[in-house]
Amino acid sequence: MATRIKIFDTTLRDGEQTPGVSLNIQEKLEIARQLVRLGVNVIEAGFAISSPGDFQAVKTVAENVRGATIASLSRAVEKDIDKAWEAVLNAESPRIHTFIATSDIHMKHKLKMTEDEVLERSAAMVRYAKKYCSDVEFSAEDASRTRTEFLYRVLEGVIKAGATVVNIPDTVGYASPEEFGRLIKGIKDNVAGIDKVDISVHCHNDLGLAVANSLAALRNGATQIECTINGLGERAGNASVEEIIMGLHTRKDFYGEMIHNIDTRQIYRTSELISRLTGINVQPNKAVVGANAFAHQAGIHQHGVLEEKSTYEIMTPESIGLSQNTIVLGKLSGKHAFEERLKEMGFNLSPEAVSKAFEKFKELADKKKTVLDRDIEALIGDKLSQVNEVFKLDSFQINSGNKVIATATVSMYKDGELITEASTGDGPINAAFKAVERTVGFELELQDYSLKGVTEGKDALGEATVRVLKDDRIFVGRGVSTDIIEASVKAYINAINRVVSDHGRKASNGKETI
Repeated sequence: MATRIKIFDTTLRDGEQTPGVSLNIQEKLEIARQLVRLGVNVIEAGFAISSPGDFQAVKTVAENVRGATIASLSRAVEKDIDKAWEAVLNAESPRIHTFIATSDIHMKHKLKMTEDEVLERSAAMVRYAKKYCSDVEFSAEDASRTRTEFLYRVLEGVIKAGATVVNIPDTVGYASPEEFGRLIKGIKDNVAGIDKVDISVHCHNDLGLAVANSLAALRNGATQIECTINGLGERAGNASVEEIIMGLHTRKDFYGEMIHNIDTRQIYRTSELISRLTGINVQPNKAVVGANAFAHQAGIHQHGVLEEKSTYEIMTPESIGLSQNTIVLGKLSGKHAFEERLKEMGFNLSPEAVSKAFEKFKELADKKKTVLDRDIEALIGDKLSQVNEVFKLDSFQINSGNKVIATATVSMYKDGELITEASTGDGPINAAFKAVERTVGFELELQDYSLKGVTEGKDALGEATVRVLKDDRIFVGRGVSTDIIEASVKAYINAINRVVSDHGRKASNGKETI
């Protein structure tokens, strides 16, 4: 008999807790829309009470995204629940997700509460949330380190109080698959009323076992899996959506028939979008979506794949959305063909956004013979990553060589005024960044810089990502171009605009320090 499972995506909440990740509202909205295309059942849009920005992001997603349940996390505290409901009340299908820790170590050292107090609070806050919302999820934080008998009592209490989902988190990635599977089976066999609710799991990857633990939970009765795209999340991250789904897809002989809504052909595109907008590159050897996932170097492997793909490929690239273009786009392509290609790729842009994207496409097509899907995705992603452009690149000039000091001249518009500055540096990129800093009037601490080719070939589109530190906060900037220096300069300016936007005002002159 087939088992129906639900996918609860927490990329926008737990995924954003990845160190160095900060998404604006427009980026979160685009991610949420892509998650709907992917087919997730629940989108945890954020932690509404954590900040005004997070509240607004949850509210915006709830009001604008249809096709999935929209949830907000909240502590088992009335004010948190009030704020969560305020954020999600206009969702097509709202959910309040409340939690409290249940392990001895958390009750003693963090909560400073007794068992009876936790039992009372958990049930009371579910009842309180239930006044607002029919769909209430309860999480027993650190469940995998909670005494089993006490966990059963907590779960029975919240089910009686009206919880529709009970979540069993492996909060610190402590459990092993066999152990975690037994825990889920024990809950299913011993908790009164458990057949009336979904059993959910939320596994962290501290020991690299998040996916294995999630799959073990499914084998033992779990019906909802909480996970993130690319495994992003706190510390070592969460279970990866793509690995869980393709594990089920590939090993139906072992896991049985598990029905879900995920369109596997959207996996790669979703992974790429998340990578671009978060600035967290997917490691090359990452399962399913890594650059090497379908690469074969050893001669014996290459021979086998050429003869029969199934010798060394247990899934096809096409199954996750890695397919060839159906329409070849180039500099002679018209706007109609471009717009149709965007629709095929799952982008729903306004007429104005399509026009702007087409202008960028034509600029790129003048530099490249053929524009591929991945080029278009990078262009669209670059537009999505934009914030209010207080500073906008006009032109740059670089003089560099192995026996000369690198010099860069950068011209930028600031509120319509063209400003030009020059600087020297240790190489062309460093010189260009220093020239940009002189133009804007303040310095940043560069934490990380990365550059990757979006596609192959001499005319490949390059994507630059920078992480900069300003006032103890990390800001991510992105830029794309066939010129790697231009991509790098755009990325640095994008990060600067994010700094200015975060401070809530524009710099008044080129010498002001933010």
